[in-house]
Amino acid sequence: MIDRPLIFKSIVLNQLFFTMRILIVEDDPMMQLGLEQVLSEWPEMILVGMAEDGYIGLEMALEQKPDLVLMDIGLPRMDGIEATQKIKAARPEIRVVMLTSHIARSEVVAALASGADAYCIKGASIERMQAAIQAAYEGATYLDPQVARLVIEQLKPPAQGENDKIANLSQRETEVLKLLVEGKSNPEIAGELFLSPNTIKTHVRGIMNKLSVDDRVQAAVVALRAGLVN
Repeated sequence: MIDRPLIFKSIVLNQLFFTMRILIVEDDPMMQLGLEQVLSEWPEMILVGMAEDGYIGLEMALEQKPDLVLMDIGLPRMDGIEATQKIKAARPEIRVVMLTSHIARSEVVAALASGADAYCIKGASIERMQAAIQAAYEGATYLDPQVARLVIEQLKPPAQGENDKIANLSQRETEVLKLLVEGKSNPEIAGELFLSPNTIKTHVRGIMNKLSVDDRVQAAVVALRAGLVN
């Protein structure tokens, strides 16, 4: 059972040293207040605007150029999935955290296909919402625990030879890969395994070479498909 978010990190920032400019696109007044509360508890976050439908949200995103957009899916005039597609097409550097009260498989897949960087369930704790925001800002893909299993179920069976490649990993590389799948950064992995970050960096490079992948996300997917991590 998955009881934690699925986070595939590609860039690691342990702390936010820069101000994060955020746009909220949400039509529910109560949810707007809740999101503002999330932002108020993280001084680095600055609210640059609020939109109540996807069309205005798109216009504001292109005009304000925020670092990150908190995007509801069920919006009037233009839904959050279409708005996200258009934002990403025009400004791919803008990170998008998709918000929804639904966990239908089709909606999750459509949201991620639109280019969203994170998928968070409305009503999640402030800590979990902040985790989604920070993960997206750092260049990660974040999935709420309630939807992580849906995505894993969508993964294709292991490609031919992938299981053999996993078997060729050393015990230490396997330990590193498992922690990598959990979304841990190199310094975090180093701390858990009592090794230096440079040693972990070397192991990660070795893992990618043995698995014939180009980045950490692809390595994590191979590990999940092979059943290395449940």
